[in-house]
Amino acid sequence: MIDRVNRVVLVGTGAVGSSYAFALINQGVTEELVLIDLNKEKSEGDAMDLNHGIPFAPSPTKIWFGNYSDCQDADLVVICAGANQKPGETRLDLVEKNTRIFKGIVDEIVASGFQGIFLVATNPVDILTYAVWKFSGFPKERVIGSGTILDTARFRYLLGDYFKVDTRNVHAYIIGEHGDTELPVWSHADIAGRKISDWIDTKDEYQQEHLEQLFLNVRDAAYHIIERKGATYYGIAMGLVRLTKAILQNENSVLTVSAFLTGEYGHKDVYIGVPAVVNRKGIREIVQLDLDETEKVKFAHSVSVLKKTMGPVLK
Repeated sequence: MIDRVNRVVLVGTGAVGSSYAFALINQGVTEELVLIDLNKEKSEGDAMDLNHGIPFAPSPTKIWFGNYSDCQDADLVVICAGANQKPGETRLDLVEKNTRIFKGIVDEIVASGFQGIFLVATNPVDILTYAVWKFSGFPKERVIGSGTILDTARFRYLLGDYFKVDTRNVHAYIIGEHGDTELPVWSHADIAGRKISDWIDTKDEYQQEHLEQLFLNVRDAAYHIIERKGATYYGIAMGLVRLTKAILQNENSVLTVSAFLTGEYGHKDVYIGVPAVVNRKGIREIVQLDLDETEKVKFAHSVSVLKKTMGPVLK
């Protein structure tokens, strides 16, 4: 009897997708990886190139260029396909272009008999995750967006750098739209169990206005990176691998993903970045933080912007 192996199908092998595949193989997360892309030659080359690195990987992975029929036996389909964000363009500007692209992709995946979990990374990720949920007819728990997982990582990194502590000991979240209306949850931010506000009081060199600028650097990080190198892909690729591990290894990890609200935080019928428990079945539950009044107002604004933007497109 052959043991069941994990299969991940990656749709879209551009900068984000190929970076994800590279990180996935380096961490030995799955036994099988299927690459799907309209650019057959490029994806075949990626599969060959990745296979040649298997002798250096922590565990063997079978990698091949495939098609949508390979989704039938997949545990996870990761969608990185779509138009990229251009300089000066917001993530929400991409909504119409990528919604049209996604309709065809999701129809093909569902037609294969796929019964696993969708993980969406393409921007605007909250709206496109909602679109995948609608197009697929899947339960909301099995359709997940990368949400604010990268924004949260940027936040933790910059806080760790500012206070000169290991970023892994920083516990802080960015929630809301993965984009211009996202917000930091300062009321629950801490380092080693000690509130950020307490850290500010310990030394004169720590200033509240520095933290306000720090958040702006988090929010606008994509624009700064795009100006310099044309696209962001390493950080989100590693975030997607983290999500993949949480799913395939049934970790019950709390990660800030794009999840469907059914009344949590006082809102419903929207996919948006919030902390959630992620495991082999997808999203087990949403973690509701007790937001302060300012955070509630900002979160409500983020919800309203997403709904207003996606309304005309998803009718």
